[in-house]
Amino acid sequence: MPRAAVAFGAAFVAGAINSVAGGGTLVSFPALIWLGLGSVAANATNTVAIWPGTVGSAWAYRRELRSAEARFLALVAPSLVGGLLGAILLRYTPSAMFDRMVPFLILFATLLFMVQEPIQRMLKTADGAAHRSTRWLMGGMLFQLCVGLYGGYFGAGIGILMLAALSILGIDDIHEMNSLKVIFGGAVNGIAAVYFIWARMVYWPYVLLMAVAAILGGYLGAGTARQMGQRAVRRIVIAIGLGMALSLFIRR
Repeated sequence: MPRAAVAFGAAFVAGAINSVAGGGTLVSFPALIWLGLGSVAANATNTVAIWPGTVGSAWAYRRELRSAEARFLALVAPSLVGGLLGAILLRYTPSAMFDRMVPFLILFATLLFMVQEPIQRMLKTADGAAHRSTRWLMGGMLFQLCVGLYGGYFGAGIGILMLAALSILGIDDIHEMNSLKVIFGGAVNGIAAVYFIWARMVYWPYVLLMAVAAILGGYLGAGTARQMGQRAVRRIVIAIGLGMALSLFIRR
């Protein structure tokens, strides 16, 4: 029962954080490792458990999605291909090797999260009008393929990478960028989740519990998180990410 409570609590917090600042994976994934799951199983389980929260986020951004240019939907294809390839790569990565990589991946994702705000401020003022050509779109699709590969393999931190790509493609509305980011990220994690389920890489006793918790966290926890303020939430996520990375480095 205490283990289930930890899994539920971590997913609830992750859902609340994702609804306000993003980066909830930096809470839920390390929690599964500390509950005793191997790093590969923890990553697969976390991907499947947290994905349902994407549906709520997509609904929240439905107005921005309706106003987005249809050409950007072309990035869904490389998101799916990259996500699937990343998931397959994870399956065939030896557990011992992935265990050694996890602290570095968490540290990398945390650093990305730390620079998200200044990059977003820069993106808001970036003039991407000259980058709306087909050539730039093809380049964006190639970049998104790489993002999908990383996302299917690990996942944390892909949001800021997608925001940068969308800015380069000429979008200057941060809300529109966030709406498309939800769709592309949902495609990456969704196809990876389907593969993880098919490959029997998921530890099911935690999945349904965490899925419900993530949805509740996104719905109920968001109010508390908003009262705390986005800056406070971001500091908490960064502290957790750095703390988890440090503790996993020590465990090595």
